[in-house]
Amino acid sequence: MQPKVRSDDLTFTEAARRKQIVAAAIDTIAEVGYTKASFAKIAQRAGLSSPSLISYHFADKDELIGQVVAEVCAAGGEVVRPHADPAASSSDTLRAYVEGSIAFYDTHRRHLRALMQILNGHPHARERWVNAANSAELDSIEQLLARGQRDGEFRSGFAPHAVAMILRDLLAGALLRLLGTPDLDVSAYTRELVALCLHSVEPVS
Repeated sequence: MQPKVRSDDLTFTEAARRKQIVAAAIDTIAEVGYTKASFAKIAQRAGLSSPSLISYHFADKDELIGQVVAEVCAAGGEVVRPHADPAASSSDTLRAYVEGSIAFYDTHRRHLRALMQILNGHPHARERWVNAANSAELDSIEQLLARGQRDGEFRSGFAPHAVAMILRDLLAGALLRLLGTPDLDVSAYTRELVALCLHSVEPVS
């Protein structure tokens, strides 16, 4: 059987089956890790009669993992995007970015556990599927900070690229905190992280 590789050639049934397999892969990888997430285990989780059904829809494990990473990124966009307003001030946009990121981490913990397992287990995951998106996100934050400086909303003198990296590092730490603390008070954590980020860039009075 030849795998279906072009999304625009898929029937409704094939697209639904691929989505089902990707969802099962996310759950399986989150639970057992990347290296132990065999087609057999993913097929069992998806309720498929045979692992060969996965091979029909995906050429190999790498193609499936690429779709898993794409699904995690798409889910992040769906959560974070509604928090953003193109007409908002730089301060409000920064607030929305931090709030949206934490909301995504909180509501998609299995997705993010799976992504972390992939990054830790696949030797080429970052350069194949993650680095470009991370670089684009960092550039967007840097541009936001520079805009805030030009408009006088943020203090002058700091390096937007360096502060953008620090903000990303803070959010990476927040993700680890959420994944490791099931009973975390997410509302309080979000509120204080937003206050910390905004205070770090607000003009000195």
